Amino acid sequence: MSAETFEFQVEARQLLQMMIHSVYSNKDVFLRELVSNASDALDKLRLESLRDDALGADVSDLHVEIEPDATARTLTIRDNGIGMSHEEVVRLIGTIANSGTAKFVHELKEGGGSAENLIGQFGIGFYAAFMVADEVTLLTRRAGEAEGTRWSSSGEGTYTVERVDGAPQGTSVLLHLKPEDAEDQLHDYTSPWRIREIVKRYSDFITWPVRLVDRSAAAAEDAQDSGEDGAEAEPARSEPAEPETLNSMKALWARPRDEVSDDEYHELYKHISHDWTDPLETVRLQAEGTFEYQALLFIPAHAPRDMFMQGYQRGVQLYVKRVFIMDDCEALVPSYLRFVKGVVDAQDLSLNVSREILQQDRQIQLMRRRLAKKIISTVKEMMANSPDRYATFWREFGAVLKEGLLGDADNRDAILAVSSFASTHDPEKPVTLREYVERMPEGQSHVYYLTGDSRSAIENSPHMEAFRAKGVEVLLLTDPVDEVWVEAVPEFEGHALRSVAKGEVDLGSEEERQEAESERGRRQEEYASLLAWMTERLGEQVKEVRLSSRLTVSPACVVSDTHDITPALESMYRAMGQEVPHVKRILELNPDHGLVSGLRSAHGERADDPAVTETAELLLGMALLAEGGSLTDPARFVSLVAGRLESAL
Repeated sequence: MSAETFEFQVEARQLLQMMIHSVYSNKDVFLRELVSNASDALDKLRLESLRDDALGADVSDLHVEIEPDATARTLTIRDNGIGMSHEEVVRLIGTIANSGTAKFVHELKEGGGSAENLIGQFGIGFYAAFMVADEVTLLTRRAGEAEGTRWSSSGEGTYTVERVDGAPQGTSVLLHLKPEDAEDQLHDYTSPWRIREIVKRYSDFITWPVRLVDRSAAAAEDAQDSGEDGAEAEPARSEPAEPETLNSMKALWARPRDEVSDDEYHELYKHISHDWTDPLETVRLQAEGTFEYQALLFIPAHAPRDMFMQGYQRGVQLYVKRVFIMDDCEALVPSYLRFVKGVVDAQDLSLNVSREILQQDRQIQLMRRRLAKKIISTVKEMMANSPDRYATFWREFGAVLKEGLLGDADNRDAILAVSSFASTHDPEKPVTLREYVERMPEGQSHVYYLTGDSRSAIENSPHMEAFRAKGVEVLLLTDPVDEVWVEAVPEFEGHALRSVAKGEVDLGSEEERQEAESERGRRQEEYASLLAWMTERLGEQVKEVRLSSRLTVSPACVVSDTHDITPALESMYRAMGQEVPHVKRILELNPDHGLVSGLRSAHGERADDPAVTETAELLLGMALLAEGGSLTDPARFVSLVAGRLESAL
């Protein structure tokens, strides 16, 4: 039969050029698109056969076949699905975004059917073939019709269509691959191993089997069997080897929980995470309604080494109707849950035409919030029902989960509820904020904490002395993020969070506080001259020198004003390139310590003696070192200490 020649519409010609040069960043996705179209056709045939008994189509072995031919430099993708009529080929191919799938879904929904497994959305994935092919030939016959149609084009602006007899039911797409890709192993699409790799990556979970028909392997085997004693081998037979099914078809997230074993879940986790250990927890989520999606997420048993490093690949794998879209989809998982691995499979998403980039829309935000809430609730269940597994989780991921206290106001209370912290109450077992509050003695209204580099450094800090003496529990916060989140979380269940290294400290009963205040007033008059003199002499380094109510052993400590940022937080901001003004701190003196009382006496007797001024400097330096801080002038401090030691000897 004679072939008719048509011109692509202007938009289609432009699309072809975009497809070849810029729409897809990765050539491999052409095979994803063609396999997705084939899967679509198989779904359509199955649904049509249920709806139309007269169709008479055989649906007993629906499948997709991929056949490479290295000699001819061709690649064929065929299916035995619904196929297309001559009129559909003329109308759909060459008309941009006039998707047969989209029309089919619309018609099916109007008729009350279900099209939930259909993949195609835009009707342009077929054009991706021209990224790798100089010429594309499509042969198709619609189920229930006798006549088929052949479509072919080099993508230059025209295409031909002709009617053919004897075409098999379904659709076959023959690609004449570009010669420049022949020497490039990564883009040699006649290579069986490349086809296996691409199908495994993008189409592993498609419902229908995707089979590789490898005639080259059969020909090589026949040639080897027929060659004997150097005799010339007979020509290889053309029959292909037994087709090899490339995809697993095991979308575990789409199967009921009681049909999937833990071993299968663990195998999937290891496949997508490249981890050799079993996950700590498996999280399933199925959302139904106007926007449907399924999620199968895993909490690892150990933290990766690079979790806090720049460039760490976070996110879960994104699928749309079982077709792989992207690996690390950051849009679906907040940064503080970046350790979570897994799969999210949506029925419909606002992707761009290449399906490679998500558009920011309400659906994405809803999924992100729902996934975060589900993961946090899973951690809460672990805390309540599996203390050992929760302890492992918190040890590995607590530091990163606490980042959510800064950036996720909606889940802040939920994150606080599943957080635990080292405490002076029990050196072995972390405590929750709720446990802390329940143990608070009558009269205590604050949740006290202290930040530092390590537990031992905090426990030995001078700031802890009064709290230790009074038996007041203090949270010991040693993660870098603790410096930041405590500033963003003002209270827990009505109890203000308060650093023991900030502001004034008033412990004990009301009667004890009144007695302490009276004693402090008397001491204040006694030390007024020394305090004023030290404030003036050390004014470049401290904003005030005052008597302390928190020291029992140490001679002095340095504290921050109630609303000032800590030195550690100041350093963190500067390390991130943010300029912040230097905040002077307060030097507190212990009037019961011999060094302080001796300094008061020396100042009263010889205020102009340089040694008295040096003692005040040494006292400030000792206080800074005691809390793990840094000295303004280490060399001068060492010189002063050396001079005093020399004098003592």
